[in-house]
Amino acid sequence: QVQLVESGGGSVQAGGSLRLSCARSGSDYSTYYMGWFRQAPGKEREGVAAIDSDGSSSYADSVKGRFTIAQDNAKNTLSLQMNSLRPEDTATYYCAAGGGPVSPKSKRWLGRIFNYWGQGTQVTVSS
Repeated sequence: QVQLVESGGGSVQAGGSLRLSCARSGSDYSTYYMGWFRQAPGKEREGVAAIDSDGSSSYADSVKGRFTIAQDNAKNTLSLQMNSLRPEDTATYYCAAGGGPVSPKSKRWLGRIFNYWGQGTQVTVSS
């Protein structure tokens, strides 16, 4: 089992920055990749950024050049630095990890299956 706890959400004006963090704990060491997803009201949950155990990262086209995902394996933390924020970035952001059993909550993105989820943190960007 893996537990994920996000922090760092908040409200910011367009053009501003926020940094999200995710603390990971638990005993499942097969989480070879982690990522960030977001879900706006009335919309499907979508992938934002993912990072593999070797540090290679992938991004949704909508956030490329503005968001940066990073992980600190020693501290078991994942972060998402969000710059040049836009009103359309407003959503609940979720930390996610692979490994573990597939369930109805699992989501596939970029060839990876994410089975573990945090509780989410709200990001609101005003124009």
